[in-house]
This record gives sequence, C-alpha cells and structure tokens, in this order.
Amino acid sequence: MMNWMIQTLWSSVGKKLLMALTGLSFCVFLAGHLAGNLTIYGGKNAFNSYAEHLHALGPLLTLAEWGLVFFAAVHVCTGLILFYQNFAARTSRYAVNKKAGGRTIGSATMPYTGILLLVFIIFHLINFHFVDKSSTSIYQIVAQTFENPLYVVIYILAMIVAALHVSHGLWSAFQTIGLNHEKYMPFIMALSIAFSLAVGFGFGIIPIYLSFAG
Repeated sequence: MMNWMIQTLWSSVGKKLLMALTGLSFCVFLAGHLAGNLTIYGGKNAFNSYAEHLHALGPLLTLAEWGLVFFAAVHVCTGLILFYQNFAARTSRYAVNKKAGGRTIGSATMPYTGILLLVFIIFHLINFHFVDKSSTSIYQIVAQTFENPLYVVIYILAMIVAALHVSHGLWSAFQTIGLNHEKYMPFIMALSIAFSLAVGFGFGIIPIYLSFAG
C-alpha cells in the first residue's frame, strides 16, 4: 500500500496532483490573509485587534504556519522537479515553440514567478513575522515599513507577479483534479482571472494606501 502510494505520488500525474492540491491550499490562505489585511482600512485599532485575535489561536496558529511551510516545500520542490523533467523532455527548439502556441503569460512564466514568489515570501517573513513585536504594534511595523518608497515598489511588483502566477495556477489546479469539463471551464477560468486580480489589487493597494496615510 505504501509503495503504491509513493509510486503514484512520484509519477507525473501524482506530482501534478500534489502541485494542484498545495496550490489550492495557498489560494485559500491568500483569500483569508487578504480578508484579514483589509481590516487595515479600519484603522490602527481594527488591524491590531485582528492580529491579536489571530495570535490568540496559539498552538492552532503554529500548526497552520508549519502546515503552510510544509505545503510550500512540497509545492516548490515538486514544481522544480516537473520543470526539470519538462525541460529535459524537449528534444528541439521547434518542439518548444510548437507547444507554446496557446500559452498565456501566466502559464509561460510559472516557474519564474514561482521562484520570485518564494524569494518574496522569505523577504516578507523577515520584515513582518521574524521581528520584535514586544515594544510596538503590528500596525506600526507595517506602517513604518511602507514609509520607505522602495518597499512599496517591491511589494507592488511582487503582487503583480503573484497575480500572474495565480491567474494560471488556479484554473490549472482545478483542471488537474478533474474539473475540466467544457461546461465549467469558462467559469473556472473567469474565476481564476478575477481571483488573481483581487489578489494583485487587494494586496498591492495596501502599501500605496499606507504610504499616503502614514
């Protein structure tokens, strides 16, 4: 049973399924994270209250954080393996160009936007997660960070990259798990575009807002 599971997950289909499931979990996280971050428009007290309620979850929050770390490791490693295997399977430049005919910017840049997002996530955690919060509030940390125009630009560019990645990744994940019926795919593709725009605009506008409000 265990050998069968390992062989299945190590197959091309299995790795794509792992990518789909971990990717969908991150889309759920992004939706929840964005909803929480939007409390910043309610002011300092509203945002700090949201952060306090989140940290009050204690062990559950820690478990969720480590779960995301595990999913991220699986998603990145599996993505890199698939990228290498696909690259190695291309026998000629002609074959690459032939396959690329119907590709979108999102699909063509998936490996690169994925790597950029990994770098950004590490950068984001260093700035907001692994910082001393004993003498200041999370709102002050965020507001002070975005007083620097360079950070504003970095975050806006990162959200454009995230939107590109999600625009292809979300509908591709649904397709991988079997929801690729011609009746539903137009809706799923439209949903993916809408969600990617919500992610890009929703997160990207926050540093702009704070740079003026601060």
